[in-house]
Amino acid sequence: MMLNGSPIKVDSGSPTPLYLQLAESLRSMIRGGAVRVGEALPSERELSAMTRISRVTVRKAIDTLLREGLLSRRPGSGTYVSTRIEQPASLLAGFSADMANRGSRPGSIWIEKTIAPPTPEEVMTLAVAPGAMVVRIARVRTADDEPLAIERATVPANLLPPIEEIGDSLYAALDRHGNRPVRGLQRLQSSLASPAEAQLLGIPVGAAILRIERRSYLASGAPVEFTRSAYRGDRYDFVTEVRDPSIRPTEDGGR
Repeated sequence: MMLNGSPIKVDSGSPTPLYLQLAESLRSMIRGGAVRVGEALPSERELSAMTRISRVTVRKAIDTLLREGLLSRRPGSGTYVSTRIEQPASLLAGFSADMANRGSRPGSIWIEKTIAPPTPEEVMTLAVAPGAMVVRIARVRTADDEPLAIERATVPANLLPPIEEIGDSLYAALDRHGNRPVRGLQRLQSSLASPAEAQLLGIPVGAAILRIERRSYLASGAPVEFTRSAYRGDRYDFVTEVRDPSIRPTEDGGR
């Protein structure tokens, strides 16, 4: 039983469940480079034929590696060895621009795009006037057709163009109206995917996700955006620079 010239090791006589044996064998091959980052795995049917174990057992092994983040599933395409996206936590950038800068094709699967009165929480967060309206948008954000995040954003309606003119990029729509945010506050929290989130993102229920709450502001200090997102934990690393506060940079930048 070989994959890319490397053996898939499973032993039906072992007390270790077959799905755990298969998961460990595939894990070792991935970490050893026998199966490369970005490469597709054989289908469940093919792996079942190669190992002579049931597709149910193969699926359990694959789901184990999906939860660990070693694999990612692309609907309609297959299962791939994961590549991770390093996202600076201090960068205020829209998803579309970020993916385009990485050479990927950004996209959206729309869930909601409506104008409505604000909730009490939105009134407090966005400092909207009594009787004002807000635009609520919710979508699955994709890169090269792979779902990566669920975003739910609320913006005061007077800061945006007509709702039918809002496309995949919220920040581009704000920019056209001269209301692009210049700073923001983000809160990150690790969590587990709910059944609804797992279905939208194509990941197992209970897989790791990163919940991000963002509040963004105009140069004037006025609130412009209140967004809650769920990012796939198997695809994203949020990184930030840290400094020793006791050391001050020199005027020439330390040169």
